[in-house]
Amino acid sequence: MSGKAEQNLDRYVRQMRYAPLGEEGQRKIASSRALICGCGALGSVLANTLARAGVGLLRIVDRDFLELNNLQRQVLYDEEDVAAGLPKAIAAANKLRRINSQIEIEPVVVDVDHTNVLQLAEGMDVLVDGTDNFETRMLVNEASDKLDIPWVYGGCIGAEGQVMTVLPGETPCLRSIMSEPPPPGTSPTCDTAGILGGIVNVVASLQATEAMKILSGHREAINRTLTVVDLWENRIRQIQLDSLAPGPEGSISRRENYPWLSGARTSQSAILCGRNAVQLSAAGEGVPLDKLAEKLDGVGEVTQNAFLMRLAVDNYQITVFPDGRTIIGGTDDIAEARSVHAKYIGS
Repeated sequence: MSGKAEQNLDRYVRQMRYAPLGEEGQRKIASSRALICGCGALGSVLANTLARAGVGLLRIVDRDFLELNNLQRQVLYDEEDVAAGLPKAIAAANKLRRINSQIEIEPVVVDVDHTNVLQLAEGMDVLVDGTDNFETRMLVNEASDKLDIPWVYGGCIGAEGQVMTVLPGETPCLRSIMSEPPPPGTSPTCDTAGILGGIVNVVASLQATEAMKILSGHREAINRTLTVVDLWENRIRQIQLDSLAPGPEGSISRRENYPWLSGARTSQSAILCGRNAVQLSAAGEGVPLDKLAEKLDGVGEVTQNAFLMRLAVDNYQITVFPDGRTIIGGTDDIAEARSVHAKYIGS
């Protein structure tokens, strides 16, 4: 770990008294490096938990800025952070440095894509999912496999969430359970289906503990199931993935030659000159406009005809075409447009 003196372990004494971890495990955590990909709801809990646990270096990557409605579930931020108008990664780093000055915090304000994900993940000991879209998750999944770095997938919506830990070449990867991401507009988002703060904390806590197992050298303790939690219905399920375990050739993504990392499956973005708008062209299937209009009813003003569906919400005008193209009016910033798309249309 560069730039920091050896940590004083006294602050972690309660953690070290947990016998399976101990002082040896804590020292490994202190010398470890973790990438948190996304620092919104899941990511802010992950960053808070792993910083307090003493992870030596946290690289926090997020493309977005704070809004007031984030505070309901994004526990690392407060009203002053919103008023300051800071990117989430910067606001998170400022807060975390006050929480634990012994560790190194590296905020990165970028939109994770196929051109930078390998550079961001290089040298990390674990990758942890705090993202809000499946395209980024597919990129992280392939980066994990290519660089042989474990990663912890997590996602939640409403009162339900799921967690899965991926050890490249040893356990199933995300493509083992999801060969294709859901088509744009078919999966719910926090802004269309809502989300309870409790499920965010549960899912991120499970993710953080899995990351700590990896970083402390205890792979034998890894949960090798897909864990699904529903707080409203009071259910916890663990889905066995043994039948999906990779063969001697490696994981599924390795055999597929990394279509997401290569850019072959990545959505394309273009600024529309003179229109204050960005066009996003999604990879894969088209969009069922009727279902999308139904999902967005009540979110904003929805209009539809045979050729397009349009949503006016906040200061944006979002136009979706049957072939999967989306025009985000109200911004000429590609990262902002992708955030808006993830928020209302989904992956």
